[in-house]
Amino acid sequence: MKALLALLTFALIGVSGADANAAGTIEGGGQQALNIEAIAMFLLFVVATLGITKWAASRTRSTADFYAAGGGITGLQNGLAIAGDFMSAASFLGISALVFQSGFDGLIYSVGWLVGWPIVLFLIAERLRNLGRFTFADVAAFRLAARPVRTLSAIGTLTVVAFYLIAQMVGAGKLIELLFGLPYLYAEILVGALMITYVAAGGMVATTWVQIIKACLLLGGASFMAFMVLSHFDFSLEAMFRTATEVHPGGGSILAPGKLVTDPISAVSLGMALMFGTAGLPHILMRFFTVPDAKAARKSVFYATGFIGYFYILTFIIGFGAITLLMNDPAYFKLGEGGTYDKITSLLGGTNMAAVHLSKAVGGSMFLGFISAVAFATILAVVAGLTLAGASAISHDLYASLAHDKVSEHTEVRLSKIAAVVIGIVAIVLGYVFEKQNVAFMVGLAFAVAASCNFPVLLMSVFWRGMTTQGAILGGYLGLLSAVVMVILSPAVWVKTFGFAAPIFPYDNPALFSMTLAFLGIWIGSRLDSSARGKAEQAAYEAQFVRAEIGIGAAGASRH
Repeated sequence: MKALLALLTFALIGVSGADANAAGTIEGGGQQALNIEAIAMFLLFVVATLGITKWAASRTRSTADFYAAGGGITGLQNGLAIAGDFMSAASFLGISALVFQSGFDGLIYSVGWLVGWPIVLFLIAERLRNLGRFTFADVAAFRLAARPVRTLSAIGTLTVVAFYLIAQMVGAGKLIELLFGLPYLYAEILVGALMITYVAAGGMVATTWVQIIKACLLLGGASFMAFMVLSHFDFSLEAMFRTATEVHPGGGSILAPGKLVTDPISAVSLGMALMFGTAGLPHILMRFFTVPDAKAARKSVFYATGFIGYFYILTFIIGFGAITLLMNDPAYFKLGEGGTYDKITSLLGGTNMAAVHLSKAVGGSMFLGFISAVAFATILAVVAGLTLAGASAISHDLYASLAHDKVSEHTEVRLSKIAAVVIGIVAIVLGYVFEKQNVAFMVGLAFAVAASCNFPVLLMSVFWRGMTTQGAILGGYLGLLSAVVMVILSPAVWVKTFGFAAPIFPYDNPALFSMTLAFLGIWIGSRLDSSARGKAEQAAYEAQFVRAEIGIGAAGASRH
């Protein structure tokens, strides 16, 4: 811990003389002058969380401690941690940027993500806690053949984690380069080193408390920003919207939908990816095993939905606040000849920096430093959760569950820690390799895979007695492969990234099609399965149903 802090301090201090015109960052920005306030506040966050990690390491002895915090996290704590895991920098900066750019249409992502939580609450949370121990593969393989189903679940998990993590690492490097004045490679190493420390040393306990602290900081900072914005208009939303239509180049059209998604199929497909992808994200599903029982799991989702819904309301206000308070102030734009500028594309650092610039407009340089540090903390919390999910898939779903010889808890935890280190190093390397690439499609691909592979297999294994291993394997791989192929052939990748003239698949979001193929594959594969094993799996559904609904035999908490 001390060595990491020394390295961190050296890295932050050592770049104070760096060239301010270094490589471009988010949407054409560049490396900025060192932000002393942001660095000071970030150091406070790191010191506090490393202290928590040291405490957590002393409590992490078993697999239950490492993967699930011993099942001793309360419903409120887990709700905050889920919110911290879900409220990423993409949510905070990205949604406010979409509102800044397009107005009302920017809400489509926040609504899609939020609507996914009732699905988690009513269909998944309680049954997941009653049937599983550490990962959602425990649930999918409850009555099915362990080896093929766990392999499928691990591949789905690692695919989601890989694409999500690359996008987060590239975004982290660009964001930190802009906000802190750190060179991109230093930023990648810093994020990677911290996330390895949190996960490998503290496991789920440390990761949970990092996410809780980050959620409180982010909700507090966003609340203050929204309060200050509304105070400019005497807390009248009507006055804020009226001013926004007068200032924004789009005029009154910013209060109408139709600019981001222009056709019904794209809208439905995007909505399905956001809603059902949320219910298939492995780092979110893991959190339901950290609570003592199914009742606490339901409470977790209830609290998380409230926190996340409140946060998305704040991002909407922040986006419109950026329109009203920034667009007429040349200080926040890159000026052309004669002092002219485009109110959207000329924003310093790109539209993703709208919330960051707004923090300075409403709270000065000190609050700008706070929001910058919170943005960094947001990234750390998300990548730590992703790393733990990936490490768990390797050590628990693949190695421990599929090994011919019984693996001791000590060996499994040690392997998970090694996996976390390897994932962290790979993430640093891939983040550096993809620095100049457009990785925006990777988040969409992660949600598409989660919605098309993880969610259908999990849902059908719990609710359909006719599902067999053959159906799960056929449908799961069909959903996984079709989602990946369709995204590659879509306009976002085939045209914008690879440079071809026209896309082979016409939609950016494949969930409508890949989810359909997954469910069809599960149904057809199960119906065609006349094997003795398939009949035995169908017969075992009754016992699974009783445990899923009542919880008899469910793993209890090992630590309170």
